[in-house]
Amino acid sequence: SLSMLTLNALCLATGVLIPMQCEYYALEGLSDLVRTVKRVRTEKNRDLNLMMILRVMFDPRITLQQQVSEQLSLHFGDNVFETVIPRNVRLAEAPSYGLPGVVYDKSSKGAQAYMAAGREMLERMGR
Repeated sequence: SLSMLTLNALCLATGVLIPMQCEYYALEGLSDLVRTVKRVRTEKNRDLNLMMILRVMFDPRITLQQQVSEQLSLHFGDNVFETVIPRNVRLAEAPSYGLPGVVYDKSSKGAQAYMAAGREMLERMGR
């Protein structure tokens, strides 16, 4: 949602991490968000630089998701995480237990993918 709260956050942020499902409507929403980020960078916050996209709830068996993923990589290049977060039942169960997915089941594929995404982000930030 591009509410006033979101706009205020963008005015103060130095970067934007966009978790995105590889689906058609998410791709449409991404276009709006990218335009907003560019507008905020131009008009309000010149320090707003880093924009990275993390593909989440990804199911490689679905052709549309593969196509959207490829389009993201082609269009945004290095701004797309190499790590992909798979659709994972254990991640979906975690909130019902009041726990983050990486705590609820550390050995699940989803939790491992989120940990890999964290490592990738730290590497990209030079830390």
